[in-house]
Amino acid sequence: MASSEITLEAVPSVSDIKAADWDACANPIADPNSLENLDTLAATGSRSDTCRPVYNPFVSHAFFSAAEASGSASARTGWGPRHLLARLGGDIVGIVPCYLKSHSQGEYVFDRGWADAYERAGGRYYPKLQASVPFTPATGPRLLIRDGVDRERIGSALASGLMALCDATNASSVHVTFAREAEAKLLGQHGFLLRNDQQFHWHNAGYGTFDDFLTSLNSRHRKAIKRERREATAAGITIHHLTGADITEDAWDAFFAFYMETGSRKWGRPYLTRKFFSLIGESMSRDVLLVMAKRNGHWIAGAINFIGSDTLFGRNWGAIEHHPFLHFEVCYYQAIDFAIQRGLRIVEAGAQGEHKLARGYLPQTTYSAHFIADPDLRRAIADYLKRERAYVAEVGRELAEAGPFRKAADEA
Repeated sequence: MASSEITLEAVPSVSDIKAADWDACANPIADPNSLENLDTLAATGSRSDTCRPVYNPFVSHAFFSAAEASGSASARTGWGPRHLLARLGGDIVGIVPCYLKSHSQGEYVFDRGWADAYERAGGRYYPKLQASVPFTPATGPRLLIRDGVDRERIGSALASGLMALCDATNASSVHVTFAREAEAKLLGQHGFLLRNDQQFHWHNAGYGTFDDFLTSLNSRHRKAIKRERREATAAGITIHHLTGADITEDAWDAFFAFYMETGSRKWGRPYLTRKFFSLIGESMSRDVLLVMAKRNGHWIAGAINFIGSDTLFGRNWGAIEHHPFLHFEVCYYQAIDFAIQRGLRIVEAGAQGEHKLARGYLPQTTYSAHFIADPDLRRAIADYLKRERAYVAEVGRELAEAGPFRKAADEA
């Protein structure tokens, strides 16, 4: 008889875990009672929607393998892998992708103020543990649990394991970012502090074409988008969708040049190496959409997107020529077009950016959970987060009200 005891361990590389074991936890066959699917049930009111498998490319073994094998997420760059495993009867039944970090870069949930305050008070904030997908502000599962086990029990074991790992590594804290709401609440029951923020997501209301989407907008925004789309390609620019075998190494070379040019200006040092893109091209090309812009026979701009079962995740953009509204066309409007063609429900357009609101992307609450080891720092952060959550909720209501969609009294 197999042991019913849950054992926990941390491993220093995703390569220490078989891809089949990782992916069975990361993207299991849909369980209608899972934390993730209960989130969907709450949002849709329909349990039938929860019976479909949900695939998130960012939590796949292939994505983490590319990040680590390429040197993008490594101890040298301040992302030392410490992936937490839960075993039951010797089998891996739960995983938390986790990194021991020496800085707060590449996370998109900002805690530098916490670090500065703690260190001014004589504390040591780094290292800290980051349970996330490196460099990726996209909501998805963070407590990866195999189908067919007691998910609440395994989830609770992983939550406790994260706190134990914090102690074992002498970390100041654990930060589980861009988690699903139910996961954040479960972690909250184990003493993690809950934090909310906002992104802007586009939702497919059953549109058949991009024009159907435009019809749902008020006149002012509808006209503005039509004008932006015309002007974006007015200089003889053509737009191309590349996925699967269409993404050649030449295309990756061009995109990497865009990424480096824009990333160097925005962040100082871009996070991802050229090798990363080749690796995902080898293992995940069917999950990737490159939207590329060409002028005079040369690639001049592009955006990378990842394709989930019901969501298109917009990630990095870059350009070596700058044309009015080309960024909006390549990143936002082409993503909407693709989602409509594929029947995808959501486009996540990445972190921040209230300018997305006018393009049909509405505010969406994001969730993170934070375990702070020092009780004094924990109390101070808890008080701050209480006020921050109220502020985020109020801003979200105001932004949603200011959205571009037609109200009942608007013209048709």
